[in-house]
Formats: sequence, C-alpha cells, structure tokens
Amino acid sequence: MDERPLSPAIAQLRERVERLLLRHAELLRTNALLTERLQGIEAERDQMRQRLQDATQRIDKLLQRLDQTPSIPGSPDTQA
Repeated sequence: MDERPLSPAIAQLRERVERLLLRHAELLRTNALLTERLQGIEAERDQMRQRLQDATQRIDKLLQRLDQTPSIPGSPDTQA
C-alpha cells in the first residue's frame, strides 16, 4: 500500500470501516451462538412435547381401564 499520509476524512472513514468490520465479526459470532442455543432449546422443547404426549397416552389408558372396572356394590361411586 502507498505510504502517503491519508487525508483526515479518509483516515476517519478507514477507522469507521475497520470498526464496522469488527462489529460485523462480533455479530456473526453472537448469531452463531444464539443459533446453537436456539437449536438446543428447540430440541429440549421437542423432548418435552414427546414426554407430555407419552404421559397423556398413559393417563388415557388408565382412565379407560378405570371405566372398564366394574363398580363394587356399596362403594361411593354407586351411592349417588
């Protein structure tokens, strides 16, 4: 590069461009970290949804079994 002294306006512009490039690099790193974190949270959410679905199915099966169980005479269920 030419070693001539830069005019103040060009020197200021160069400094601003360098700062913008650094900020851009920082934002890229931050975005990558946030994307990774979001993927982890989405995976955790999906696992929790699956666990909820499994638990709901187990409860539904238990409720079906209770509905199929004959009532015992004299139990609180039959004294309504």
